[in-house]
Amino acid sequence: MDLDDTAVRLGVPVEDLARVHRLAGDRPSAPLPARADAPAILDRLGVRPDDAAEVVAGWPDPGSPLWTPELRWLLDRSIALVRADLGGHDWLPPGPALPRERGPAWRHLYVYAYLALVDVVTAYHRDHGIDDAVTRATLADLGRNLAIDRRMAGEGWPVMQSWLTLHTRGGLYELGRLQHQRGDTIGLHIPEAGPLSPAAVDASLDRARAFFPRHFPDERHTEFSCGSWLLDPQLREYLPEDSNIVRFQRRFALEPYQEPDGIDADVEVLRFVFRTLSTPLDRLERRTALQRAAVDHLAAGRHWQWRVGRFPF
Repeated sequence: MDLDDTAVRLGVPVEDLARVHRLAGDRPSAPLPARADAPAILDRLGVRPDDAAEVVAGWPDPGSPLWTPELRWLLDRSIALVRADLGGHDWLPPGPALPRERGPAWRHLYVYAYLALVDVVTAYHRDHGIDDAVTRATLADLGRNLAIDRRMAGEGWPVMQSWLTLHTRGGLYELGRLQHQRGDTIGLHIPEAGPLSPAAVDASLDRARAFFPRHFPDERHTEFSCGSWLLDPQLREYLPEDSNIVRFQRRFALEPYQEPDGIDADVEVLRFVFRTLSTPLDRLERRTALQRAAVDHLAAGRHWQWRVGRFPF
């Protein structure tokens, strides 16, 4: 295939397609479920009816005029790229960010890739003796992220398309309040799923301490870790000492601060606290103490920090 021509037709950098071509190679893809089965699968994955209707409307049926040959090639090779790293636990961009305003096939191409991999990763879970309830809770993060992206008017997806490859490779598990990412340490992530209470966090950590030795006995973990703006000590200037966020911070020994590559903590605060990247500061909500802290800090010309911390497993 002509990568230069395909890149022009897709409106993406040719180097991004060259990466897909290199990583996917001629490795096997995976089939999508039948369109007739899609509504039930999407419901099981926590996808809201409005998002599900849009996904089904753009389904890659044979002969669909929505799907050009270059889109079909990218879908097939993106599935192969992610499948080739089954069991991996690092962030893995499945392909280039597409101009999603061009229609449902463009907007949801990586959702279809996710759906094609559900059976693959479910079999991986079963091979490791993982309970179906954990599989279901973990994979239902698709619906959560589609709903967030809708709230963000499409601003959130370029990050989410890489994030969701952790789920489809068996690299991340939702165990109660926290999501746990395999690696040298167990990386903690905080989904949008209610209060971050100490009791809920303790229960999730206890589940992880039993889960990983049982299902991945060849891996040895001695620490939990987290990288997040939520660990920024500057938050203590604004939040009470008994707040859930401050109590969560106290669990960690922070590493010395270093400016992270490719992460802007100010942007991440806007993404997670307000679910917008483009609303002016003076128009952001100020209903909660965290929202007021985020706005006041940035309005004063200060910046948030992305901090990394650890504590024993």
